[in-house]
Amino acid sequence: MPRPARQDHVLDVAGELFYARGVHEVGMDELIRATGFGKATVYRLFATKDDLIGAYLQRAAERIGALIDADVARHEDDPAAAIRAIFRAIAADVARDGFRGCAFNNASIEFADPRHPARRAARDYRAGLRARLGRLTARLTTRRAAERLADQLALVSDGMYTSAAHLGPAGPAARGPALAADLVRQATR
Repeated sequence: MPRPARQDHVLDVAGELFYARGVHEVGMDELIRATGFGKATVYRLFATKDDLIGAYLQRAAERIGALIDADVARHEDDPAAAIRAIFRAIAADVARDGFRGCAFNNASIEFADPRHPARRAARDYRAGLRARLGRLTARLTTRRAAERLADQLALVSDGMYTSAAHLGPAGPAARGPALAADLVRQATR
């Protein structure tokens, strides 16, 4: 079910501000001003800042999931090619202008409570990515090897985002797509 346009606009503004500066650094008054809406409108859409943070990350997860699913669909008959496409997309993402790390990591590390919407959204995103990788690897090799490979690929993805945030996209993160391809080759011999 599509979100109302006002809700999408608030999420667009929140996404830009939260990603650029961090969720704690952006106050609700600033965010409300940036949306051009009144305080009552924004709070009607998102009762609390925590709700807004959770919705921002949830939408990011939906968008990323849709991109991954599109890569998988383009390579429907070749799961290894789908995995390679996913890791090329990650390499492109970490090389984009304004990249400052994984939005899920950036937001979730600001909260100690594992029940906070940011922590739940990050956990759900990671589990969803791991599940998508697991469905692909299950088509490549035995169950045990597929589970191991999916875990390894999930770690390569996380490592690419973390490395690129600190060392730039030309650092170790640039080797991520080749590493993912090597892991697939090794597991399917």
